[in-house]
Amino acid sequence: MQQSRQFGVGQPVRRVEDRRFITGHGTYLDDITLPRQAHAVVLRSPHANARIRAIDTGEAAALPGVLAVLTGADLAADGIGTIPCLSGVDGAALPPRPALVRDRVRHVGDSVALVVAETPAIAHDAAERIAVDYEPLPAATDTAHAADPGQPQVWDEHPGNLCFDWEVGDRGAVERAAAGARHRVALTLVNNRIVVNSMEPRGAIGAYDAGTGQYTLWSSTQGSHFIRNVLADFVFKIPENRIRVVTPDVGGGFGMKLFCYPEHVLALWAARRVGRPVKWVPERSDSFMTDTHGRDNVTRLDLALDAELHFLALDVAITANMGAYLSNFAPEIPTYSGAVMHSGVYRIPAIHVGVKGVFTNTVPVDAYRGAGRPEAAYALERLFDVAARRLGVAPAELRRRNFIAPAAMPYATPLGLTYDSGDFVRNMNDALTAFDTAGFAARRAESRARGRYRGLGLAVYIEQSGMPPDEFAELRFDPSGTLTLLMGTQSSGQGHHTAYAQLAAERLGVAPDKIRVVQGDTDAVAFGRGTGGSRSLPVGGAALVHAADKLVAKGRKIAAHLLEAAEADIAFADGAFTIAGTDRAVPIEAVARAAFNPAQLPPGLEPGFAESGHFTPPAPTFPNGCHVCEVEIDPDTGDIAVLRYLVVDDFGNVVNPLLLAGQVHGGIAQGIGQAMLEHVVFDADSGQLVSGSLTDYALPRADDLPALEFRYNVVPCRTNPLGLKGAGEAGAIGAPPALVNAVVDALAELGIEHIDMPLTREALWRRIRAATAAKAA
Repeated sequence: MQQSRQFGVGQPVRRVEDRRFITGHGTYLDDITLPRQAHAVVLRSPHANARIRAIDTGEAAALPGVLAVLTGADLAADGIGTIPCLSGVDGAALPPRPALVRDRVRHVGDSVALVVAETPAIAHDAAERIAVDYEPLPAATDTAHAADPGQPQVWDEHPGNLCFDWEVGDRGAVERAAAGARHRVALTLVNNRIVVNSMEPRGAIGAYDAGTGQYTLWSSTQGSHFIRNVLADFVFKIPENRIRVVTPDVGGGFGMKLFCYPEHVLALWAARRVGRPVKWVPERSDSFMTDTHGRDNVTRLDLALDAELHFLALDVAITANMGAYLSNFAPEIPTYSGAVMHSGVYRIPAIHVGVKGVFTNTVPVDAYRGAGRPEAAYALERLFDVAARRLGVAPAELRRRNFIAPAAMPYATPLGLTYDSGDFVRNMNDALTAFDTAGFAARRAESRARGRYRGLGLAVYIEQSGMPPDEFAELRFDPSGTLTLLMGTQSSGQGHHTAYAQLAAERLGVAPDKIRVVQGDTDAVAFGRGTGGSRSLPVGGAALVHAADKLVAKGRKIAAHLLEAAEADIAFADGAFTIAGTDRAVPIEAVARAAFNPAQLPPGLEPGFAESGHFTPPAPTFPNGCHVCEVEIDPDTGDIAVLRYLVVDDFGNVVNPLLLAGQVHGGIAQGIGQAMLEHVVFDADSGQLVSGSLTDYALPRADDLPALEFRYNVVPCRTNPLGLKGAGEAGAIGAPPALVNAVVDALAELGIEHIDMPLTREALWRRIRAATAAKAA
């Protein structure tokens, strides 16, 4: 029992998955090879916008070793459906997205043809021999101007490139409050587009059993059940039980692997056509052109304040780039996920947010770590820093005057959400105290003496995570007394196996070496929603606890029979059922073994020891925190040195502090990557992806970051039985505004008020030179 307590909730347990990963025993998509497996390559469009006049596949099909060359016409002839957008945004235009296009490509990398061959090399050679007659057309790529008159049209059926025009809040209340304001502060900013670049690229292996009509897809996903449902219901239009989706180990997802992609469709369809398993594994260049991208918003904010600098009203107008097609959830990211978070952690009596989604001839955009919440937090925290500087008050003081107080919880925001818990001023005060902000002036002076600029920035964030709908867990003991957890979520590196095992150990007292976790197989796990929105522990963990409680209830009946006692007298703790007030007990493993022996069961109780649980959260959780960042800038090179970075977060109750710190560290690294380095660039005239490889697209390295300092306050959540809040995305939400605020603070003496991300060396060098020249003049 001592071992299970050491492995229980709140303990800094090292990940049980790590041994097999670091010794090379993980199983990723590319590690899987099926008998008679063929290989697929997708021919990609070199144009951002073009009509297809003709496709000649003859030379490619004649190449020895080629099994099939398939086009959009073949796909349509076989009645294969298009990939749906499942957005709940009313009025959104929903153009079709076929797995292979027939008549017009709409972004560089669009899928034109599929080659299936004996080897990847042969498939690549054949793809190069497909002759496509294109009629190039002008392309629309710029988010801010995609809806302007005269812009090229991505979809003729949707004029003005408008996908949707959506709003939340009370425009009239904002106008009335702003009319009586003492101060008005406006800011327009860009949230730059980024490529996810997970360590393991996407991939798909399709197989088809002609005897049973059963499809099987192996793929690196964040939710095998969701992929199965889309493929069955919308694409192949067959019962769900005829498609099995298996997700092996996943090397990073960050939202991008949530979705159904054309290659999922093509692998299964091609396998049926050629009568052999078909494997598609992309090169990194494929990932740049076909993985969903993240962010890409232009936001205008207008803040109204009274004479005491209390917030009165906020008006926000967002233009959100959807790309050429709508990915599965794309319209919901800037709207229901992001727009509704523009109240932040502040009392703002009146808010209105309008969001226009626009089509462009670019790669589709969908959820990326934080999914709308980083965009909202960045916009707010930059706005409040600009407001503080213009109005002559310290950034922390402006925030402090406008925080929602803990006593106000639960707090209903003007945008329809209700925060159940949080102590925002405590997080900020703790972070600033730990950071020694009182000593910053001396540190800044020392930097200036060396010809450098030093700045300090903070950002206070809140996000919604662990959202509905429900999640599923099944706990199944076998006759030996060992436990299998079947979970409907999917790990992509977060440490699910460890965290779920800790919850089971805590609830059932089972030693960790007797617990196995199963995810990612629709034939093994009955149901699941997948992993996204930091919902695995708040929702999946709650389902696990519910199932565990049902197991204990059944175990109490069996234990009472074994101990010859009344069920009401049986207590359960530390993995053992005990007759209350005595030392007579039976461990849960013995109860599990007895459950499979009808002779040891009370009359009327079915054999077996397994229970399932669902949990539907009544509302999201709202993790929150404060990031503080200190930087030094070399004006001669534009180089940013991040000297120190500290964060104080509130994730409610904590299951595993080590896993939690890892999630925060990873999120901060990605947030700083976006703020300083990462940027997707399309050529304005041709729509070509200029930053289409790791040669032209910078990712953060170890020397870009200092040692990250992480602390947390525990304010339990009230909307799930574990009292915990989702943590997977928080670091990426607070980091961009904290970094940019620090850089602008460093350069404020030059008259620089705002710089759009990414803050590359070149961008800073040019701004510093221009500001220095203007100041000298």
